[in-house]
Amino acid sequence: MKQSLQLKLGQSLTMTPQLQQAIRLLQLSSLELQTEIQEIIESNPMLEVNDDNAREGDQPSTEAGESTASSAQESNTTASKEAGNEEIVTRDNAEREVDSPQEEIPSDLPVDSDWEDTFDNYVPASRSADSEDNRQFEQRGVSDENLGEHLIWQMQMTPFSETDRAIAVSIIDSIDNSGYLTTKLEDIHESLKDELEIEFDEVEFVLRQIQNFDPPGVAARDIQESMKLQLDYLVGETPWLAEAKKIVSEHFNLLANRDFNTLLRRMKLSEIELQQAVGLIQSLNPRPGSQITDSQPEYVIPDVFVRKVKGEWKVELNPEVTPKLSINSIYAGMAQIKGNASDASYMKNNLQEARWFLKSLKSRNETLLKVARCIVDRQRAFLDYGDEAMKPLVMHDVAEVVNMHESTISRVTTKKYMHTPLGIYELKYFFSSHVSTASGGECSATAIRAMLKKLIAAEQRNKPLSDNKLASLLEKQGIHVARRTVAKYREAMSIPPSNERKRLI
Repeated sequence: MKQSLQLKLGQSLTMTPQLQQAIRLLQLSSLELQTEIQEIIESNPMLEVNDDNAREGDQPSTEAGESTASSAQESNTTASKEAGNEEIVTRDNAEREVDSPQEEIPSDLPVDSDWEDTFDNYVPASRSADSEDNRQFEQRGVSDENLGEHLIWQMQMTPFSETDRAIAVSIIDSIDNSGYLTTKLEDIHESLKDELEIEFDEVEFVLRQIQNFDPPGVAARDIQESMKLQLDYLVGETPWLAEAKKIVSEHFNLLANRDFNTLLRRMKLSEIELQQAVGLIQSLNPRPGSQITDSQPEYVIPDVFVRKVKGEWKVELNPEVTPKLSINSIYAGMAQIKGNASDASYMKNNLQEARWFLKSLKSRNETLLKVARCIVDRQRAFLDYGDEAMKPLVMHDVAEVVNMHESTISRVTTKKYMHTPLGIYELKYFFSSHVSTASGGECSATAIRAMLKKLIAAEQRNKPLSDNKLASLLEKQGIHVARRTVAKYREAMSIPPSNERKRLI
């Protein structure tokens, strides 16, 4: 086989590191972007955050290094001549600052005295602003334990024997996050009887003790038992408590099936009285364990603000999301001064990375603002009148207007939020499919869901509207939707079917 060299000319797409960085910044949320900016500021000395007292006209400039580099070269000779004088002046100023403190230390300070006896502004480390208690002050209202830990803590405060503690731990391990016992009591007894030599009634006794723990209704084996426990927790003077207990204990199936007519006859109550008793039952928590959670709250920071100014909707970026960054002029000038080769290479590389980061950040903000303005322009009716006026919109429509790819629109609208007079919405909320109308137009799925919600809110509580009836009512408004489509939209809004929405009056 003969070896030879050949030249080929071809074209290929290559993603440069700068392009990869721009794409990554584009899909970050506001909180993730702040973390990214903080990390790069700590790793790159060329970047700095502008002071709050900077002039309003000052803008971050990616060319700061070039302008300062030329001035640094021009003043290099002069700076070297005056270096000696500057060093003396700087040293003298520093010595004067050290020699003239705000409070001089007395020479006759007693050896058994404390700092706070002499200096009024002394703050012990335990009371400093950076102490652990102050740093965690904002999270004091957040529970740092889950349901299992909460129950274990109460178990440790209960006078259990060693055997009862072992049974209690096994029972608590079988309680899910909703607060229900997911393992049969017989299985728990079977797994412990050989090791602990216990009887089944001992396991039942420990279970009854755990069912007295907080939150009320925990460790129940089904929702009926949980409701009984929660009703037993209420004080005896609670109105309609006796009737509610009787309904849950003796007529729970009728209540679950919403057979109110039969329930009226069995309880021998009027509709008003039965409604009061059922209202008390409905105030109970069907998932008692959900009250105890160790999950941290998620905060939403809007990326853009939408305001109506003189009849026109204006869109602007949230200035608090990203700090004003610029290139440090001193370090940028040092990168142009000839010196140690490794130091010069380090400074130049950081300067180039800082410029690319500022350019990528600027591109992200411009793209986000451009897409947000396009969405607001298409959804002006929604901002004026609400969900029922939402127009159909897909990402392809926005991509054509802003002359970008649909994948870019998807990235820029993911985990980005818009603050409007109607509330805070994710940018993806404004995209929805459409349904044809009788007049030949289109109606968005968001508008249809809003109409369904309005119709259900206005229905008679004792005669709720079925999915077929809702579809026919929308048909009268010129919107053609099938019954299964109505059911899909209703389930998406977490609205139960008509048989579960039925009330007494």
